[in-house]
Amino acid sequence: MKPPQFGADITNQTNNETNLPAVMHCTRMAGRAIIRVVGRCNDAQENNNLDLSECQLMQVPDAVYHLMRHTTLKGCNLSSNVITKIPPKFAVKFSLITDLNLSHNQMSKLPDELSDLAELARLDISHNAYIALPRVVFKIPKLARLRANNNHIVDVEVERLQDAPSLEEVDLQENPVSPRCHDALTAVSSPRVLLSARALEDWEDLAV
Repeated sequence: MKPPQFGADITNQTNNETNLPAVMHCTRMAGRAIIRVVGRCNDAQENNNLDLSECQLMQVPDAVYHLMRHTTLKGCNLSSNVITKIPPKFAVKFSLITDLNLSHNQMSKLPDELSDLAELARLDISHNAYIALPRVVFKIPKLARLRANNNHIVDVEVERLQDAPSLEEVDLQENPVSPRCHDALTAVSSPRVLLSARALEDWEDLAV
């Protein structure tokens, strides 16, 4: 039986089986997940860095915004969960963060409101389900380092990348970037673009 994700309906975890011990086990696990989240929110009130990695989160619970309402966060780590999206209000509630880690989730898009994160300098969206870089990353005013490796990105808007206000380094390694796009990115001098070796075209792979 899979462990329940925070926010999931644990009553459906048994696929309609009447397995009371399993339901009780899942309930205890969900309770521990909630306790873990609350404990980490309390820690963040002391160090201004919210670490909610590996908390079985399907989304950022509303309770987190409530618990953090009097705390000025500088960093937020949501990695290694099962999050599919970040709500627009995230940028309002955590407007002063400088470091945001969204890696190892199931996201394929980001809300445009993240451009309001005026102090964000580092963003990690690696190991997700992106097929393109979200356009909002080109609009975040102080974003200097972007990690987007290990996604499903085939094409990149090179001109937008070059026009981004503060980008210094973009990691696009381990993405199926098309040969045409790979060549265009290789020619970019600023920001620095990290790429895996270019995949050969079918005709290039033929023995002469």
